[in-house]
Amino acid sequence: MAAGADIYDFLVIGGGIVGLASARALAHRHPHARIAVLEKEAALATHQTGHNSGVIHAGVYYAPGSLKARFCAAGVDATIAFCRSHNLPYEQCGKLLVATNPVELQRMDALEGRCRQNGLDPIRLSAAELTDREPAITGLGALLVERTGIADYRAIALAMADEVRARGGEIRTGTEITAISEGADTVIVETRSGRFETRFLVACAGLQADRVARMAGLDVDFRIVPFRGEFYKLAPARGQIIRHLIYPIPDPALPFVGVHLTRMIDGSIKIGPNAVLARAREGYGKADVNLRDLGDTLRYPGFWKLAGRHWKSGLTEMRNSLSRAAYLELARKYCPSLTLHDLVPYEAGIRAQAVMDDGTLQNDFMLRETKRMLHVCCAPSPAATSAIPIGSHIADLVAATKSALAP
Repeated sequence: MAAGADIYDFLVIGGGIVGLASARALAHRHPHARIAVLEKEAALATHQTGHNSGVIHAGVYYAPGSLKARFCAAGVDATIAFCRSHNLPYEQCGKLLVATNPVELQRMDALEGRCRQNGLDPIRLSAAELTDREPAITGLGALLVERTGIADYRAIALAMADEVRARGGEIRTGTEITAISEGADTVIVETRSGRFETRFLVACAGLQADRVARMAGLDVDFRIVPFRGEFYKLAPARGQIIRHLIYPIPDPALPFVGVHLTRMIDGSIKIGPNAVLARAREGYGKADVNLRDLGDTLRYPGFWKLAGRHWKSGLTEMRNSLSRAAYLELARKYCPSLTLHDLVPYEAGIRAQAVMDDGTLQNDFMLRETKRMLHVCCAPSPAATSAIPIGSHIADLVAATKSALAP
């Protein structure tokens, strides 16, 4: 156990936005509990939280009734309320989903229906109405989703950490987990910084979720396969080219949404991301390779089953990664004035994609529970938008488990 420490009521593994939102919810729910967050990096919000697009998603694409749809719908208002109460910047600038050909126009009909099923009220725009709103954008039509916005999720995560500390919780960075053992009454967590003992463990390990779950003795029927999302930033001279977020109409047969133009809360505009297999779970440079991570992916049969289904789109993504001109053409479909000179290199992100043993993508939140542990095994986009309701849901599940364990 850490020097001089008693047993913790709750330990949370992971200092990203989902882990911090969970710790915050537990601290609110159990004001006298002893809580600590364990993060292996030297700083919080280092990986997915600090490398995402900064979008407050409204819930356009998600299957009605799914955890994604439920948490995202609640997350929009919760995120905005949190930003307001903590004086953090945000803007509800709205999102335009642009159809650039007749096939996409047909897909837009289905997408409009999905929006309405998820409680949204999209505004359908003609080509002329689209141009009136966004002179630089060209299309046959578009859907305007006004609830979509932008925020700084790293700043939100750090404000959550401040709340945890203010309520007596501990935030321990530089604390890498090496072993987990669940007993009848407590869970022992071994780290490179010492041993911790807790009555309940919540693991929100993101890119390491499968490894932490396996370390804890869970039967793991999935693998985290990292996908690298590469971005460019538009040159400052094009910084006012759009007022909304500009998204393509996605192909429902493909696993990712596609390249889009995203206004950032700092006033810049990002273009991207694509989705290529990453050779390191936490390596953001194009040349980064982690042999353990790459070996885990290539030895996993589920990955090859996935690749067999999506090899054509995979090759296209690789081509777009290698060719800036090919990447640009994806955005020029709806923003034809962009040129190669407008694209400035920008930091990439890594998506922690859970792939099941049968090769299917796990596209909804996936939680696994034991007697004294809850593992967030998959928290795909819109996890940042949904973090506050996810944290509340986790606190509910923990409370139910504690009640069941009570004599």
